[in-house]
Amino acid sequence: MQRWLFLAATGVIFAIMAIAVTIRALSGGEEQGGGWGGGQTLVSAYTIQSQVFADVVEALGTAGANESVNVTAKVSDVIARLDFDSGAQVEEGDILVELADAEEAAGLSEARATLRETQRDINRIQDLTDRGVASRTRLDEAQAAYDRAQARVEAIEARVADRIIRAPFSGVIGLRNVSVGELVGPGDVIAQLDDTSTIKLDFTVPERFLSVIETGQTVRARSSAFPDEVFAGEVSQVDSRIDPATRTVTVRALIDNEAGRLRPGMLMTVELRRDERTSPAIPGSSIVRFDEQTFVYLIEERESGVVAVRRDIELGLRDAGMVEVRRGLSVGDRIVSEGVHRVREGAPLQIANAPSQGGGGLEIQTGEAAQ
Repeated sequence: MQRWLFLAATGVIFAIMAIAVTIRALSGGEEQGGGWGGGQTLVSAYTIQSQVFADVVEALGTAGANESVNVTAKVSDVIARLDFDSGAQVEEGDILVELADAEEAAGLSEARATLRETQRDINRIQDLTDRGVASRTRLDEAQAAYDRAQARVEAIEARVADRIIRAPFSGVIGLRNVSVGELVGPGDVIAQLDDTSTIKLDFTVPERFLSVIETGQTVRARSSAFPDEVFAGEVSQVDSRIDPATRTVTVRALIDNEAGRLRPGMLMTVELRRDERTSPAIPGSSIVRFDEQTFVYLIEERESGVVAVRRDIELGLRDAGMVEVRRGLSVGDRIVSEGVHRVREGAPLQIANAPSQGGGGLEIQTGEAAQ
């Protein structure tokens, strides 16, 4: 008796489970239609727009000045005057440092006096020679004495000029390392002068990229000091040698720095861009992959209503959540962007984001500015 009761109870349980599965299946069929009248599937639409894509090689680089020099003295002497402030902008030819020149100034005065005396001798002997009183040889000797005096004046003027240190080019002067009254000599660094109007960004890339790098290519650089800013430049030179230890080649790019935000020595991340192109772009959420097939659902308007049409596509690069479409779609096409897992070929659709909203609601917006 107990056995028959057990079998009866088991049969009832299985019957209840079968009824539940049937109800669930029927409910699932209704839900597949998105819960909307007419069996429509609720989805979000996206209108395809164009975006700029490019093949990118990433590297680390070091910023350098367009021109850079250590300001030093040519001779040993005491600093008499400093004509610059640390961090100041100077122009080519501006006086930066003046060294003591009392001894040279005295020697220059003496040499100029001698020069004037030899000039008077030439004038006097020239008059005597014209009257036949003095010989031509004497005039030649006076002229030679004048030439020697002239050369001595020029030599002393050069030594005086060596005591005046000028800016060889326009740029920003760095921190000064000396003070007035300090004795300096050749090789002593007084300060550094940098021309930062253009930044030379040197970075290395593996030698396998040598065949695709050429002058004029676009680079985009970023610095941790300005994490939200992109500095654009272009390749100016590629080194003529490969480093045998690292098998890398050094590439130099030029970046305009009129604003003066970048400084020599900064570490920057570099993106070398090539083969820039404008292609249709779609959000990654709209892509469906099945085996080796890749497709999206195109939204097509028919007399019966809006339906989903499968469209096979060929993808390219991915950039900031957007994917390049090489083949299969055009700018202006509308596709299903959200809810693709509920869509089937030819299924009627209910669009959550109305076209009149310009792609609002759940629709993702993009464009050429999305990099």
